[in-house]
Amino acid sequence: MTHTSSAVGPMARSVLRPLVRYAYVPFMLIGLNGTAIALIASGAADGPGKLWLPGVLAVAVGCSFAAERLLPYEADWNSPLPGEHRDDRRDTVHAIVNESLTLGGVASLPLLAALVPGGGIWPSSLPFAVQVLIAILVADAGITLVHYASHKIGWLWRLHAVHHSVRRCYGFNGLMKHPLHQALETAAGVAPLLLLGLPLDVATALAPAVAVQLLLQHSNVDYRVGPLKHVLALNEGHRFHHLKRAGVGDVNFGLFTLLWDHALRTYSYDPARRFTSDDLGMAAKPHYPAAYLAQLAEPFKPSGACTAPTVRSR
Repeated sequence: MTHTSSAVGPMARSVLRPLVRYAYVPFMLIGLNGTAIALIASGAADGPGKLWLPGVLAVAVGCSFAAERLLPYEADWNSPLPGEHRDDRRDTVHAIVNESLTLGGVASLPLLAALVPGGGIWPSSLPFAVQVLIAILVADAGITLVHYASHKIGWLWRLHAVHHSVRRCYGFNGLMKHPLHQALETAAGVAPLLLLGLPLDVATALAPAVAVQLLLQHSNVDYRVGPLKHVLALNEGHRFHHLKRAGVGDVNFGLFTLLWDHALRTYSYDPARRFTSDDLGMAAKPHYPAAYLAQLAEPFKPSGACTAPTVRSR
């Protein structure tokens, strides 16, 4: 079991824990995303300055792991799974591969935009931060609907099942996806934006926003956001999505918000519910492979053709 580092004394922890509980989410959502937006809007992220954006992502990952150790929701989830189920190195590979694909997708946007006929109707006259918010809401709709479909359609579920094989919830789980499924979700989120004429700088700001959101959504931090937990797709609600019994976890599909879940009647929350590793995973596939390459191959094996769970309205 991993506890808060002994280098942080009791008095320091007594100060830092309330700070993490209430300031961690604003710092990540507003502070880090705001920094990325400011860098891009000012042009500081152009040319050699683009190294600042990976720097922002590195700070986000570092803060995520530090907060998980200062104020864990479940202390056991800070430690890798033992034996053949060890997951820390595998999750790191997932994160590197999928973030590289995301950055590559951003780099290809000018070419993709050139293939879209017309100039689109993007509201370029609005403040840059507002444009980023619009892009987030549009992308959220497309990604949420593909996520919803992935729990209903067999071949999509086989790809998505990689993500549902997790046995603990911590920051890197959000980036643990089959690359083909991530590509489908990304395409669903970006395609409508391209048709609207999304500018490249707005698309660049969208990439770190997605990474920060995935860290927060799967975070092993016992933070609080008050009534916003019913609107924002953060960890308090997303843990219900990882319940392992078929049908029970078919809730709270949103990436950034829960707006579509309220519309689809797939929103679920129980303030009295606590989660442990026994609640997570897939009941129908308890021995899902844990190694990275085996997870990439599993959806294409006959044994990987597990039935998609049926989404039930809440």
